[in-house]
Amino acid sequence: MNGAEVIFETLARSGLEVVFTNPGTSEMQLVAALDTVTAVRPVLGLFEGVCTGAADGYSRACGKTAATLLHLGPGLANGLANVHNAKKAGSAVVNIIGDHATYHLELDAPLTSDIAAVARPMSHHVESLVGPEDIATGSAAAMAASQANGGQVSTLIVPADLAWSTAQVDPVTATLTAPSQADGDIGPAVEALRDHPERTMLFLGGRGALRDDVIALAGKIQAQTGCRLGVPTFNGNVPRGQGRAALEGTPYFAELAVNFFDSIDTLVLIGAKPPVAFFAYPDKPSILTRPDCHLVTLAAPGAPCVDMMTALVDGVGADQAAPRTPVPHDFGKPSGPITTETFAAAIARHIPENALISDEAISFSMNLPQMTLASAPHGWMSCTGGAIGQGLPVAIGAAIGAPGSKVMAITGDGSAMYTIQSLWTMARENLDVIVVVVNNAAYNILQFEMLRTGANSISERAQTMLGLGDPRLDFCAMATGMGVPAVRVDTAEALDDALARAAKEPGPQLIEAMV
Repeated sequence: MNGAEVIFETLARSGLEVVFTNPGTSEMQLVAALDTVTAVRPVLGLFEGVCTGAADGYSRACGKTAATLLHLGPGLANGLANVHNAKKAGSAVVNIIGDHATYHLELDAPLTSDIAAVARPMSHHVESLVGPEDIATGSAAAMAASQANGGQVSTLIVPADLAWSTAQVDPVTATLTAPSQADGDIGPAVEALRDHPERTMLFLGGRGALRDDVIALAGKIQAQTGCRLGVPTFNGNVPRGQGRAALEGTPYFAELAVNFFDSIDTLVLIGAKPPVAFFAYPDKPSILTRPDCHLVTLAAPGAPCVDMMTALVDGVGADQAAPRTPVPHDFGKPSGPITTETFAAAIARHIPENALISDEAISFSMNLPQMTLASAPHGWMSCTGGAIGQGLPVAIGAAIGAPGSKVMAITGDGSAMYTIQSLWTMARENLDVIVVVVNNAAYNILQFEMLRTGANSISERAQTMLGLGDPRLDFCAMATGMGVPAVRVDTAEALDDALARAAKEPGPQLIEAMV
């Protein structure tokens, strides 16, 4: 075996099943190694941001580690925005980055860069292979780091000569250590839930808390005490829909979020950080809770919460309580123009059972969380790090990570253009993804933010940086050009009909909603 084969064999033995690739010359031995290490499925992306976003979506969907294979520092840099989102989501990712041969680095060839420095801000762990003796142990360490704390981003830097040389070590299996169960003191939470439950919120976040069993336990506590259940604005994957306790999402706009938390005296943090505003605004608070709100931390982000939540259920006597679940609601077939309300109604009616939703519709998402609460059971994946361009790639990874689930990617036109190459990968892999693009010919959210920040410019010069209408984007043409069937709709009725058809058809499809 050569070094590249040892690397992938070590990763495969340690649980790696898929690698999203956009390789170059320095990675050719790693590409060839996938001919022999057939346990790892290679998936080609036409842009590095597609690969990193897909790795994020895969891990969100199934909880396993996904890998990327990227070309040197510039290739990693092209994918960093979605590495940032993966880090914020708590996803388990190993980025495998090829480097120049060790003896070539000193020549400062055009693609030479400090890859570790590029990787470090977006990675929890950076492993640079130095010599032949590091190949197996370094690869295992990168894989183990990806699974630490419930899910982390790890970067493995592989010099080309270590990949092509005959290996001096055998593959190994990484030792994956399961994170310890959260063991916070439940006493203050129990006291708050008994003394003022209507002014207490259980605030759930992260992979350790946003899972069916934990949400069911939280639902029991809510049913017994009358407390509120909340989640951050953006999350990796939230189980929602019929049969599940409803979690209130924190509003995006800071002034609305302040009102959301205004009646809360005690905020119990279960895998979530204290809520803060997405941005700073003139004369608006950055911390969303009241200054006198008591914060009780029961579980750090990523920590498993089942045992602690079970103890909390016992502590408030909620063992026999039945969680409140949203009542199914038929909005009726929407009609008229496509608005945020009719759009949300159509989506809510046609979410397939056990679907995964990748939401990056930005301004058109306003009514989606509330109107889909009682839809068929589904998982909701949002833009955790705020770096747009993740909606379509996350859908790729989710479709591969959960092959029995329909995936729906809901995106704005501006967001879609960041990683539009995703459509090609969806077609090539024949992924079961419904893409819904809201074409409003604008960076609509930025038009809102222009007003909210106090910039207030309405000049034609400023508006050219926020509008996408000259020329207007044609997503049907782009989709069909990359092998994805597409349809354009301009009424709520037509959107509803298109979603009904798409829910019954396998394979990738795109619906362009003109607003």
